[in-house]
Amino acid sequence: MSHLNYPVTDTIIPNYAFEQDEATNNPMFRINRNDSVLNYRCADFLVPHRKNYYFLAFVRQGSSRHWIDMMPCTLKPDTFYFTIPQQVHLKEDAKPITGISLGFTEDFLTLDDSGSLKKLPIIQNPDNGHELQLSEPDLVFIEDILEKILTEYHSKNSWQQNMLLAYMKVLLIYLSRLYMEQISTAVKPLSNNKQVLKNYLNAVEEHYLQLHDVAAYAGILNLSANYLSEVIKEQSGKSAIAHIHDRLIVEAKRLLFHTEYSIKEISFQLGFEDASYFNRFFKRLTQYTPISYRNFTRKMYH
Repeated sequence: MSHLNYPVTDTIIPNYAFEQDEATNNPMFRINRNDSVLNYRCADFLVPHRKNYYFLAFVRQGSSRHWIDMMPCTLKPDTFYFTIPQQVHLKEDAKPITGISLGFTEDFLTLDDSGSLKKLPIIQNPDNGHELQLSEPDLVFIEDILEKILTEYHSKNSWQQNMLLAYMKVLLIYLSRLYMEQISTAVKPLSNNKQVLKNYLNAVEEHYLQLHDVAAYAGILNLSANYLSEVIKEQSGKSAIAHIHDRLIVEAKRLLFHTEYSIKEISFQLGFEDASYFNRFFKRLTQYTPISYRNFTRKMYH
């Protein structure tokens, strides 16, 4: 299929932030039932953009045409769609759709103290996929778990966030099984630049506690720091150093939320020699001091 109609722009691709649901004020997670009502503006179409959060959509009925990472995608009934933060989206047209959509941030994943959610194929998306076909048994299972998530999301019950996380674990593991069956078995070779991005992210995951500068990773990958920075920016929409910082922040948030380590202990675990520098680093990227983040999240989710 031709890709010639994909709009090309020299401007910076906008990155849309997660918007919390006004009804619940949940800053990390939302779920919506799509009811065939179209609320798009003309300005929403043919504009490449990124999302800084994970987006999942179950389409029960209807169809529309989108692009994801410059690949055309026609939404079809009984299909599950997913995107991860670094992918580029574009709406070409939109028709009424029924189904359920979800969005959640990296912070939501850090609530999983095992760290296993972050490693699932549907979250890592190593093969740059975006859709899963659903059989009748799949439809029954997924509709049931999504209805449970919807009900819990709008409830005011105790331990709500724990329930949402538990349901999402089940959903994401199930979708990861489908991912391995449908996408990883039919993998196409990655382009050179996509492979560089994948190798870089893998290296960051392995060494982020010890290495905090791009030049060190360039050395590991046998690339120049300038070339590596250019490729990572072009492929992900974020600077190479931002990926390192984001991974450090994710781990810092996990340790602040789940452990009783002091701020000094956490800063040393993350490879910072100076706890005061870690405090400034964390506040610059999150708008919270480490201790205020710990107090805020524990008050909200415990």
